[in-house]
This record gives sequence, C-alpha cells and structure tokens, in this order.
Amino acid sequence: MSPAQLALSDRIQNRRALVGIIGLGYVGLPLARAFAQNGFRVLGFDIDPAKVRKLMDGRSYIQQIPDATIAQMREQGFEATDRFDRLGEPDAILICVPTPLTDAREPDLTYVVNSAQAISAQLRAGQLVVLESTTYPTTTRNVVLPILEASSLIPGRDFFLAFSPEREDPGNATHSVSNIPKVVGGLDAASTDLAASLYGSVVTQVVRVSTPEVAEATKILENTYRAINIALVNELKVLYDRMGIDVWEVIDAAKTKPFGFQAFYPGPGLGGHCIPIDPFYLTWVARQHGLSTRFIELAGEVNTSMPAYVISKVADALNEQSKPLKGSKIALLGMAYKKDVDDPRESPGFELMDLLLKKGADVSYNDPHIPVLPRMRHYPGLAMSSQPLTPEYLASRDCVLVVTDHTAYDWPMIARHARLIVDTRNATKKVVKGREKIVRA
Repeated sequence: MSPAQLALSDRIQNRRALVGIIGLGYVGLPLARAFAQNGFRVLGFDIDPAKVRKLMDGRSYIQQIPDATIAQMREQGFEATDRFDRLGEPDAILICVPTPLTDAREPDLTYVVNSAQAISAQLRAGQLVVLESTTYPTTTRNVVLPILEASSLIPGRDFFLAFSPEREDPGNATHSVSNIPKVVGGLDAASTDLAASLYGSVVTQVVRVSTPEVAEATKILENTYRAINIALVNELKVLYDRMGIDVWEVIDAAKTKPFGFQAFYPGPGLGGHCIPIDPFYLTWVARQHGLSTRFIELAGEVNTSMPAYVISKVADALNEQSKPLKGSKIALLGMAYKKDVDDPRESPGFELMDLLLKKGADVSYNDPHIPVLPRMRHYPGLAMSSQPLTPEYLASRDCVLVVTDHTAYDWPMIARHARLIVDTRNATKKVVKGREKIVRA
C-alpha cells in the first residue's frame, strides 16, 4: 500500500476526508446530502453562480431536497463554490456532470472533459477521483485517465481513479443514495478499495466489479433494458389501439403473473437524463467496434416516434369535433418528465409543445412542480409560465393533453370541466363522469 493510499484510507475511515462533488444537480446534490449526513465535510462545485449563492444561503432549488436540509448541511460543514481552483482541497472528487448527446446523437463529453481538466490542474498526491456521470465503457480509462496523467502524478500510487454509476431516482422516497447498492470499479485494486471504502461509509451495500469498464457497462445495461421494454409496450400500444384493445388493461392482466414478466408502461415519449440518452452511448461505441446494436436502435426509433403519434391522436380527436389542430387551444398537463417531480430533463412535454406550436396550435401548460419553463438546450424559445388549473381555464381549452400524471391533479374535476382530454398516461382510468370526452394516446 503506497503512502498516499494509506493516508487517504485512514482519512476516509475516520471521516476526516473532505469530499468534493462536481455538479450540484439532481445527482450531485443528493450525494452531497448523503455524505454530509454521515459526518463528512463536503465541498460542492458548480459552474452556476446562482445555484452556489442559493446553497450558501441555505436554500434549495430541487423539490425533493427542502431548504431545511440545505441549512442542516451547511451546519454540518457543507460548502458550495464556483471556484474550480479549489479542487486541490478535497481528498475525494466525485464527478456528477451531464453527459448529453450532440445533434448527431453522439456522446457529448464536454462537461466530463472540462471537469477532468480542472481536476488535473489542481491534482495532488493522495486524491481519489470517481466519475459518476453515465457514459460509454472505456470513458474512465481512455478519456479521464490521460487528462489526469498530464499532471505527472502516477495512477494507483499518487492518485486513484474509479467509476461508480449514479442510480438516483428523483421523486421516489423509498429509494435514496443511502439504500441503493453502489457499483464500484477502480482502475486498479487500490482505487477500487478506496472508492469502496468511501461509498461504504454512506450506502448499505457496495458492489465491487473488476474494472471501470464493467461498472460503466452496468449502468448502460440498466437503462438500455428499460428503454427496450418501454419501446415494446409503446409499439404494442399503437397496434392494440388499431385493434380496439386497451393496452393498459392488457398490462394490468399480464402483471398478475408472479414470474417471467415485469410491467413497463407506454407514454408520450421518453424523459429524464438516462433512458432517452444512455442507450445511444452504447450504439455509438458499438460502431467504433464495427458492430450495430439493432435492438437498441429499433427501440430508439419507436420511442422517439411517440410524440408525433400523440400529436396525431390530438389532431384526430379534434377532427372528430370538427376542429382543426391549427388555431385550437391546447393545454398540456405536466411538463416534468415523471410524476411528482420538478425535473424537466428530456421531458417529452417540450417536444409535444414544440410540435403543437409548429402546427399552429395555441399552447399553454400547467404543472404544479414547474411554475416557469426553464431554458432547454433543444427548445430555447419555449418561455411560458404555468397557468392556474381552474374550471374556467379547462373549459376555455379545446383539448387537454395529459403528459405527466402528477398526484396533485384532480382527475374527476378535470374531466368535468374539460371539453376533450387526450390521456397518454392512463391517468383518467378511474374517472366515471365525462369518460366520453377522454381519448387514450
């Protein structure tokens, strides 16, 4: 065991290690909370000065983490900064930055590369670096490692490097950083030991794997599995609709089988940072190896076609009432990518809104968790505020399009006052009065 490993191991075991986290979003901030609540001092880094100011004032910008929690974290020694020249201070640095796709649907590792370069400029002996951002296998070894080696320090002796995929589930109170098993794959045995020791201080189970590539591939497998199965039910939704069969009833019946089946549900399109993006990382790296991932690419085609399918259902439903889509007043219910969260990342609501506007519809929205639409990378022009969900507002719309089935929505009230409802989530399944107004999509 090198002196650097021995010293860092001791600091981790005695909770004297300072944990640095780059990226204080839906992954990084819950991770910071977990370490702070388990006796570690945490130094969070973010490029957004507004986020840093809020956190330093004891305020949160993520719904699932209340202000009181941030205030408590501050009392426990948590600090946020946008000064990346302080990256030499932490003993362990966890990278939790976005990994989006380019317009050509290829991996965009800009944030990972920038983070690694910032770390390399300050890297000192005795630091552990862990990449948590979802990416394709070999990123840790072939992208991050060479940047850190530019510091002239020796990996496995002077500094340590590992990959440990995030498994955050926004809005799910039963799943938190602490009770979700943490997969860890280090560049070498020392890196794996240190990363496992660090995470073992805050989670109930650490799952060691042999290499960073195995850990990277694990995360991609998890999300690709979901993407393919969602594509299957989305495709069946279209088929069963033409056959006059209720796909939701079919799924409810199928899931009574106690083995060999797991229920997945159709929707208006994929949302969140993981499922719409991560499988394409694997298709890209497969092409580098001369292979094609046909299942993944087909699933991507099916899932990305869903917003257009929903718009066609809206147009058909309006046509039945002798109304053209152009000029019709459409209200979208829910702009978050999943129910009961304020997370808009990759939400299909933005594409649906954009498609409707391009077809000349008069579009507005309501979302109790997103009072103002944030500026989105692919939809920078969608600047709107949530409209009050009153009987008068509902009655004034030609169609209400259910995008996200938030628990806060009073579906019987909505059905009473809306003229027409296009439901992509089966949210209105228990509505009795007004069912004649509801169209499934």
